[in-house]
Amino acid sequence: MLSFNYIQKGLLFTPPTSPPLLSTADIVDHLAAALATALDAYYPVAGRFVTERHQQGCAVSIDCDGQGVQIVHAVADGIAIADVIPPDADVPRLVHSFFPLEDAVNYDGHHVPLFVVQVTELNDGVFVGFVNNHALSDGTAFWEFINAWAEIARAESLVALKERARQELLAAGDTVGAAALTRFQALSSLLWRCITRARGMAPEQVTACRASINNRGRLRPPLPVEYFGNSAYAIGTESVRASELLERGHGWAAAAVGRAVAAHTDASIRARVESWMAKPVVYSLRFCDASDVMMGSSPQFDMYGCDFGWGKAVAARSGKANKFDGKTSLFPGQEGGGSMDAELVLTPEHMAALEDDGEFWAAVTPCHPSAEKPPLLF
Repeated sequence: MLSFNYIQKGLLFTPPTSPPLLSTADIVDHLAAALATALDAYYPVAGRFVTERHQQGCAVSIDCDGQGVQIVHAVADGIAIADVIPPDADVPRLVHSFFPLEDAVNYDGHHVPLFVVQVTELNDGVFVGFVNNHALSDGTAFWEFINAWAEIARAESLVALKERARQELLAAGDTVGAAALTRFQALSSLLWRCITRARGMAPEQVTACRASINNRGRLRPPLPVEYFGNSAYAIGTESVRASELLERGHGWAAAAVGRAVAAHTDASIRARVESWMAKPVVYSLRFCDASDVMMGSSPQFDMYGCDFGWGKAVAARSGKANKFDGKTSLFPGQEGGGSMDAELVLTPEHMAALEDDGEFWAAVTPCHPSAEKPPLLF
């Protein structure tokens, strides 16, 4: 296989029609963030070939040291979709320019990337060309990787949100927090900070991010999967001044949420049970302060696996029960791929301010743009 050419396959797309409309540069950034996540699992793709010589000859293997892949942004001036797929069905020569490493053979993977992507901007569309070393993988494995990458990208900007938080933590020297970061932390950080800003809180006013959390797998021993009942608690970050929350950034807030989740251990759960048994209280919705944000429900609930015989549901929604200012209900996105739907409850004034927040809208997509008050798809 070392003497063969690289695999060259590509996909032609019309531009997105749902807001927010993305520039090609935005698309490239989005693909790059999703690709970085995909490479965590498919790490050989980011490696290079090495030749090791021994008495019987030599052997070529992959050095998985993260040397990297390449993404190219190109512009095809004056070229439209109709030029790429003309009526006569011939493949025009211009398509060849959509693939880098045109003359490379697989052996070149010793010194050039094993995987290169070229995103070519057309007048009315985008062509994404994939160039993959054929000695690295065959067609089956190649398309498995492309689809795994696409599934991550369909999670929309959650990937970018998580990556932005990770980079901020790394820049601050928090390698442990960066390694443990989750999409839930990144989303909680975004909502906590943007809602706090939309509320126009005084700099010295304190706020916290709270969340409903499952105890089952955290108990030792864990509850059996057959357990049917209640086993959830509310956790929260340490209270912080509004000015500090906004100044310290997205990564810091995400790490604060992560610390609250990590602290919810078997010991802390049992201590809370013992405390309640010693002094029982009746919980009410008032336990959440008006300056806080509360994350409820879960994108891990298999809502769209509920098929009564007439197909998959088109949407999940909730009623007005257990709602209050600052409450967020998280659902899995209907299209899958790790996306989330979020229902937010705010006063009309604060909701209007949130809808004008640039950081917020850079990270969300309305799932029904024509709706007057759409839920938001993350």
